[in-house]
Amino acid sequence: MADGKTKLKTVWNGGAKGSGNIKANYLETNIAIPESSGGSGKGAEPKELLITSATACFTMTLTGMLEGRKLPVTQMTVDTESTKSKEEGFKITHSPHITLDIDATEAQVQSAHKAIEIADKRCEVGNLLRKAGVQIKAEGKVSIESDVEG
Repeated sequence: MADGKTKLKTVWNGGAKGSGNIKANYLETNIAIPESSGGSGKGAEPKELLITSATACFTMTLTGMLEGRKLPVTQMTVDTESTKSKEEGFKITHSPHITLDIDATEAQVQSAHKAIEIADKRCEVGNLLRKAGVQIKAEGKVSIESDVEG
């Protein structure tokens, strides 16, 4: 089961008002308890790391699907927002914007929209979070590159 193993190293200094550093193979970031919870706020907080993981998974899943469909993608961005309330619980919304080459067909635009929907369902991290009660959705936009330079 070595394929499922992930190793991280965390170093923490200074108690609750301190901060730490977390490293993995290709990730290194500072972490800290948020100021609102009595910490220093001088680093990523746990919720940011969780949402970052969900966004990275969704983005990479979508990228693989777009490539597999051989769509002429010229750019893709993904904005993600999370909200938490007593009434509605914890929600994460991914808002991808895919730009296709100027020569893209309507069928390719529709294929990109479908890829957004399927990537949301196939992202492993998102599916784990759903099992924990997090509401996740992806609301995307697909456009065709303009031939007007600006």
